[in-house]
Amino acid sequence: MIKALLKKDLYNLATYKASLIIIILFCGIAIIGTEAMTIAPAIICGIIGMISLSTFSYDEMSKSNRYILTLPTNRKELVIEKYILAIGATVLGGILGMLITVIVVNVMNDLRPENIINLDYQSLIVATMGGIWGISFLQAIQIPSIYKWGAEKGRIQMFILVFIIVAILSGIYFLINKANINMNMEMIKNFITKFGVWIFIISTIVMYFISYKIAYKIYKHKEE
Repeated sequence: MIKALLKKDLYNLATYKASLIIIILFCGIAIIGTEAMTIAPAIICGIIGMISLSTFSYDEMSKSNRYILTLPTNRKELVIEKYILAIGATVLGGILGMLITVIVVNVMNDLRPENIINLDYQSLIVATMGGIWGISFLQAIQIPSIYKWGAEKGRIQMFILVFIIVAILSGIYFLINKANINMNMEMIKNFITKFGVWIFIISTIVMYFISYKIAYKIYKHKEE
C-alpha cells in the first residue's frame, strides 16, 4: 500500500515539473555568473525537499485520507510514506545538485580553457551533506507540525520554531564572542573531518526517527 501512496503523491508532484526545470536552469546560470560552486546542491536540495511536503496540502484540500483509510491501509503506513517521500526527495535534490554543478563546471572549462575552474569535490560533498542535513532538520520539525495544526498553520509554526532556534544559536555565538572564548578551529576541523560523516548519518537518522514517532502519535489520535 505504501507503494500506491507514493505513486499518488508523485502524480500530484508532477505539476511541479516546469518549476523544477526553471530552478535547475537558474542554478546553472547562478554557477556560471558567480562561480559559487556549492550553491546548486543547497538550493536544489532545499527546494525539492520542501516541495515534497506540498503533498500534505493536496491531501488536506481533497480530504483524500478519509477515502484512503477506508482501504486496506492504516495511519502508520500513511505517515511512513510521507517520510519516505520527504527523505527520497531531499537525497535526490542533493544528488541532482551535485551533478548539475559538475556538469556546468566541466562545460565552462571546455568553453573557457583560459579560465579553468578547479572544482573542490570534497567541499562540494560537504556542502551537499550540509544541505541535506539542513532540509532534513526542517522536515523533521515541519511534518509533525503539519499533522498537529494542518498544512498552513504547520508551516507557520515551523517558521516560528526555526526563528527561535536561530535566535538562540545567534545568542550563543554572540556570548562566546563577547566572552572572548578562543575556539580551536583546527581541532574542530579535524574532528569534523574524522567524525563528520558518522555525525551526519546518525543525527539525520535520529532526527527523522524522533520526528516520525511524534508525527505518528499525533496522527493516530487525530480525527479525519
